[in-house]
Amino acid sequence: MTVNHPQSGAPCKISPRGASMIMRKVRDQPRTTRQDLVNDLKRAGTTVSKKTISNTLRRHGLKSCSARKVPLLKPAHVQAHLKFANDHLDDPEEEWEKVMWSDETIIELFGLNSTRRVWRKKKDEYNPKNTIPTMKHGGGNIILWGCFSAKGTGRLHRIEGRMDAAMYREILANNLLPSVRALKMGRVCVFQHDNDPKHTARATKEWLRKKHLKVLEWPSQSPDLNPIENLWRELKVRIAQQQPRSLKDLEKVCMEEWAKIPAAVCANLVKTYRKRIPGVRERTLIAVKPDGVQRRLVGQIMQRFEQRCFKLVGMKMLQAPEELLSQHYQELRMKPFYPSLLHYMTSGPIVVMVRVPASV
Repeated sequence: MTVNHPQSGAPCKISPRGASMIMRKVRDQPRTTRQDLVNDLKRAGTTVSKKTISNTLRRHGLKSCSARKVPLLKPAHVQAHLKFANDHLDDPEEEWEKVMWSDETIIELFGLNSTRRVWRKKKDEYNPKNTIPTMKHGGGNIILWGCFSAKGTGRLHRIEGRMDAAMYREILANNLLPSVRALKMGRVCVFQHDNDPKHTARATKEWLRKKHLKVLEWPSQSPDLNPIENLWRELKVRIAQQQPRSLKDLEKVCMEEWAKIPAAVCANLVKTYRKRIPGVRERTLIAVKPDGVQRRLVGQIMQRFEQRCFKLVGMKMLQAPEELLSQHYQELRMKPFYPSLLHYMTSGPIVVMVRVPASV
């Protein structure tokens, strides 16, 4: 006869009621820290460590993750996002295989390297193998334009100086067209680029028309929809592993590593692209900027969203820290208006709202 003996080990310090309390807290306030939860339980009469909090949350299927960055959108941006999702929700995979995706990015000389960790003994902290080289102001950066399709990566081009519409058309002529030919896209090619003024200039549109390039209608403020962002991340990881020591080396490594990205990686990004579309119709972060808050327009903006068949499911007023804004607007760092933009966004409180379509 088998006898079930009690299991060994100390009993859980957090009661089911306490576990429910902390689960409710992190569900309502995902940015709650472990120390906050320790303090909450202590006030309720239970003393535990942060490690116990972590174990309890993990048992309930939660883990600590970096918050995803999403664009702060105006009502017009939200409407454009929803229209894009509705227009392309049922597009077959073959349609996305016709698209040549493009974008620009900034590559820092010591970007990802600055956060790398090493295994070492205490006395070896300054061994060259265990250090990361640094320079004042980060060592500089380069700006790249690139493109890719389901068939592989296209050309990568370093942008020298300040790019205007004329320079952009020259980049397209010297890099986009050869990429279309090299990847054998043919006349079915659909070109994607964002709504930067240089991209939407009349002369640029006319140039694209003369080259018989169909352009994918693209919603503003939607880097999360562009799969090339995944390739930029792949490129930056590869560059960090090479550890270039100068901007000239950085450019050389960028070109080499971009060409080495397997076509299978590109094909998989396009193959899974359809999964991104439904997410656009779900939750979107919207912000009322300082002047809108000061002019007491929050109520009118909320009403405008409701009239357009959106439902607001969360709202908070906050003073946006400059560090957070500098991360959010990182792609605009080289723009002449960047300092004034940060000053404006920190000049007063903003109101952040989360919206979903009314049918969700």
